[in-house]
Amino acid sequence: MNTFFDQKVRLRMKKLGLLLRDARLARHRSTALCAQAMGCTVEEYEAMEAGQLAPSLPQLEALAFYLDVPLEHFWESRALSEAEPPLPPENLPTLLNLRQRMIGARLRLARQQRNLTQSELARRVGLDEQVLEHYETGTRPIPLPELELIANALDLRLEDLFDQRGPVGEWRLRHQAIQQFLELPEELQAFIRKPVNRPYLELAMRLSELSADKLRAVAESLLEITY
Repeated sequence: MNTFFDQKVRLRMKKLGLLLRDARLARHRSTALCAQAMGCTVEEYEAMEAGQLAPSLPQLEALAFYLDVPLEHFWESRALSEAEPPLPPENLPTLLNLRQRMIGARLRLARQQRNLTQSELARRVGLDEQVLEHYETGTRPIPLPELELIANALDLRLEDLFDQRGPVGEWRLRHQAIQQFLELPEELQAFIRKPVNRPYLELAMRLSELSADKLRAVAESLLEITY
């Protein structure tokens, strides 16, 4: 690695370590349980918290899923609330392997679409070409700081690499939906929660699917009825 690349990776690893520790302590979990969820040894997990080793994105997804914390927490600077209940441990080694292969294939496709060779991309991000080959084939986990730099070099948003259709992706979408609901005004939340208001919500859904011309026709019909 070149010096600039190495400095950025070290700084990101330190921040990730603090966020990993914060998430674990917020859920009152041991390093052994978190290591099990991430499919690594306790020593490797403790090195991650110390900022000496970086997790891969699938490992981070697995930990977020296990602790029931937003994946976005690991890109934020605020501590987690301890009020939310944790999920029970999950056995995720198969998902980890599958996710790593999917991410590698996505990176390879993005590189080929930009007409870049492995050598060219490796030089851009300061990686050894053989290491990049392992990353693209999914035979080696990609430390998150390196994945961020590779994605940036390929003009990819890291969110594009998040699990979208698997169990972690479905859990994340549910969490986002809950968060969006909680961000609504209190009076709107109260309206939505009342079963008696369900017909109004269903009507609003149907109206939202109508074109502007059809909505205009409905409005004109209502005016004729009220006059």
